[in-house]
Amino acid sequence: MYSPFQLATKYIRYYLTATNGKGHGIHSPFVFEFVKFVLNDRKQYPCYKKIENIRNKLLKDKTVIMVEDFGAGSAVIKTNRRVVSRIAATSLKSAKFSQLLFRIVQYYKPKNIIELGTSFGTSTAYLASGNKAAKVFTFEGAPAIAAIAQSNFKTLGCENIELILGSFSNTFASSLPKINPASLAFVDGNHRKIPTLEYFNQILLIAHKSAVIIMDDIHWSREMEEAWVNIQQHNAVTLTIDLFFIGLVFINPDFIVKQHFKIRF
Repeated sequence: MYSPFQLATKYIRYYLTATNGKGHGIHSPFVFEFVKFVLNDRKQYPCYKKIENIRNKLLKDKTVIMVEDFGAGSAVIKTNRRVVSRIAATSLKSAKFSQLLFRIVQYYKPKNIIELGTSFGTSTAYLASGNKAAKVFTFEGAPAIAAIAQSNFKTLGCENIELILGSFSNTFASSLPKINPASLAFVDGNHRKIPTLEYFNQILLIAHKSAVIIMDDIHWSREMEEAWVNIQQHNAVTLTIDLFFIGLVFINPDFIVKQHFKIRF
């Protein structure tokens, strides 16, 4: 992965070259609508406080659990004996981006949602809260982490979540038929190039014709940046939006011209 200095340098470059977050100068009606009604929606929805209360409890939890890491590994924690609060501090998606996930789901109303990488379930809860009529299929490899996530779902009353436990290589492909078609996917499970591209291509096989695929940490490492470029160039991809910490991928066939945007957020 990139060092904090390298990442900061990349962020400054992104910030200076990205379109401002107010929608000025965006000539795509679809993207302008996204910026206006989703990206810049400042309303404080009721679920925000409930889920952030869960996050705050996790950040104070000193329980030690055993974690087997199936992905690229934590950039900070190098042992399998891990404290809940440290995992929460380093692996949970920030409130800013988690709440954006909620607004994306709320606005586009996907029916079947995939999340690769449950962690303690805060982002999962935001996805599930965005559309109570949707079904969220979330995949987690570590039993101890999954158990805490399940407890959080129960506390929050999120009944439209199915957590699938096990290594992604053993569970993901075999679970796809029951998810078909997938309207939205959030890929946050493995920060290596080849697995990331494999998951993306597997999702495409069952993707709804106007699906949204959200790729996490697209600038986390050289490998992830290479994966992001490959995804942008894929024939099925018609529109991408780079928000630096996540990338949004649209495969809507109604978009005739392939377009890529960088927008400050």
